[in-house]
Amino acid sequence: MFNIQTFSPVGSQATAAPSIFTYSTTDTLAQVLVAGYFVGVSFNEGDRVQVNCAEGSRVVKYVSGVFVNDSVLASRVIVTDSSQFANIDSTKEYFIDGIIDMTGVSIVVPSGGISLKGYGFNISGLVCADDNYTMFVSESIAIGSGDVLGMDYFISVTGAASKVYELYDANGLNAFEFQRINYNNCTNLGDLYDYRQGLELGTGRFGGSPSLTLHGIWLGGYRITTSIVRDLAGTMTEPLFKAGFLFEMRSRFLTDMNVDLPTLAPLLDFVPANFPNASTLQLKGCEITRDGAYRSGDANITPNILNSDLASYWKGNNGILNTFVGGTTVVVVEETTTVTSAATYYNLEGIFLGSGLQHFEASSDGKLTHLGETPTEYEITASLILESQRNDELTVRFRKWDNSAGVFIDLDYTEQTRQVLSLQGGRDVANFTLVVGGSLDQNDFFQLQVKNNSGTSNVTAESSSFFRVQER
Repeated sequence: MFNIQTFSPVGSQATAAPSIFTYSTTDTLAQVLVAGYFVGVSFNEGDRVQVNCAEGSRVVKYVSGVFVNDSVLASRVIVTDSSQFANIDSTKEYFIDGIIDMTGVSIVVPSGGISLKGYGFNISGLVCADDNYTMFVSESIAIGSGDVLGMDYFISVTGAASKVYELYDANGLNAFEFQRINYNNCTNLGDLYDYRQGLELGTGRFGGSPSLTLHGIWLGGYRITTSIVRDLAGTMTEPLFKAGFLFEMRSRFLTDMNVDLPTLAPLLDFVPANFPNASTLQLKGCEITRDGAYRSGDANITPNILNSDLASYWKGNNGILNTFVGGTTVVVVEETTTVTSAATYYNLEGIFLGSGLQHFEASSDGKLTHLGETPTEYEITASLILESQRNDELTVRFRKWDNSAGVFIDLDYTEQTRQVLSLQGGRDVANFTLVVGGSLDQNDFFQLQVKNNSGTSNVTAESSSFFRVQER
């Protein structure tokens, strides 16, 4: 036996160290300072002493003259009470041992950041039902916070006007990253300001109104993947992801979430201006339902941005519209292409009208211009009816404007030649069907050309002649 306060021998053990040492306690925070107790006792390297406590055995190893408790890592703080979150040490990992009642206590995340782990989101958790409460805060806006990293626990903040986060990045270069974190019945997830990047892997939002607002400039993007959202409050009207003060995502926002939205809540309320780079709002492989049903035509799922906007690149989704980069331009008013020299290419004249344009724009003179940066590889399809002199031989092709070089490139591999045939009713026409490929960078365009190999008879593209560009 030994004294619980001083760990010194008492009773019959007061004058001689025992050959077998056992100590039991129900205090899971107790430190057993056994090294000072075994004065004068010989140990070989690797010998062990067993200490029994409430959660099971802790083994103490004697190595090179020092006792080391194997179950307590030097850089880990085992948290069983909210008071242990006072004065966060950024060099430590805070391990959430069970469900911690955070009533009246906010976690101040220092500029060095915080790392949190638990046993899993069914065992470890941080809970608070206070009104007007925030769980994670910065010391001040000026000082800010560092990385916020978490794994394997749940958070439940359920009080009125309460939220999980109000954090300001200390220097705009920190990360907000979580794996296997569940938010249960949270009133609001809160506000994040100017973090470099966000990452969520295997996170869940269950119940409540877990809206997260992103503020300021995010340099590295935000990715939330393999995540699920279910059973949200029927009264929720805020979006899951909300654009806050001066929000701008300099890289991509990517998600493949499975989400069931309540009646009035959007998925996100971002606007195109939040994404200065093309194709960086990426929704890929999402499953989006509202009240359990797929409603891809519901404009309130993404009320302020469209699948066709230059910022959007939405692929393989169910329950929302997808992005199909490309467009079609069609002759709506016939005009004559004047041929002054045989076997010489001229731009095919006519008044053209664009349709189905996504990341493209169409001009009335028949250009289809790529506005985005990716993708760059395209399939080009054309169906043309060209009127000219009977039996003349016509050739058509595409040419490309290379905006970066400031030159036209003749795409001779796209050439197709047909003879003008005399058809019933006095029409002398040649029919062309092209299916070819090509590449376009930002502000490049395709345009059709025609030449008369047989002479100088003019050419007219009939109405409904068209060409289409679509990504490969």
